[in-house]
Amino acid sequence: MSLIGTEVLPFKANAYHNGDFIEVSEENFKGKWSVVCFYPADFTFVCPTELEDLQEQYATLKELGVEVYSVSTDSHFVHKAWHDSSEAIGKVTYIMIGDPSHTISRNFDVLIEEDGVADRGTFIIDPDGVIQAIEITAGGIGRDASILIDKIKAAQYVRNHPGEVCPAKWKEGGETLKPSLDLVGKI
Repeated sequence: MSLIGTEVLPFKANAYHNGDFIEVSEENFKGKWSVVCFYPADFTFVCPTELEDLQEQYATLKELGVEVYSVSTDSHFVHKAWHDSSEAIGKVTYIMIGDPSHTISRNFDVLIEEDGVADRGTFIIDPDGVIQAIEITAGGIGRDASILIDKIKAAQYVRNHPGEVCPAKWKEGGETLKPSLDLVGKI
């Protein structure tokens, strides 16, 4: 079953954020747009390149009213240790959630049970706490965070303009479609 259009399931977890440990729950995803980025593990190889890339897009995402959360099955203590020891991760200013219980990874259906780690999964969540977009890649395939910008703009546009949809390669200000009988077979 697809998670698209479903509300984020309840959870409580500890996170590392800008030098502090904080508690995060599904309630944090309500009232604003959110990006949740799952990755396999701290102190690995592809993961720091992705999280650093996500940090490079963070200011733009914040301008769009989006909060970013990274999640792995490591603890918040390990996130802090990684943040303190890695040049790439030391740049991260968004919230790094620890999921050692695997609750969040299971809720988002990205847990690789036999390995105890999460797939590379990116979720865009609307202000109602409902999942609007999902991207999942194999462990060896790193993601490009810049792609999130246009996806979020499209999701925000569709939310704010009922009855309109964004076609492939849509960019902000571009033409949208209004599905109707008149469009059938004409695109």
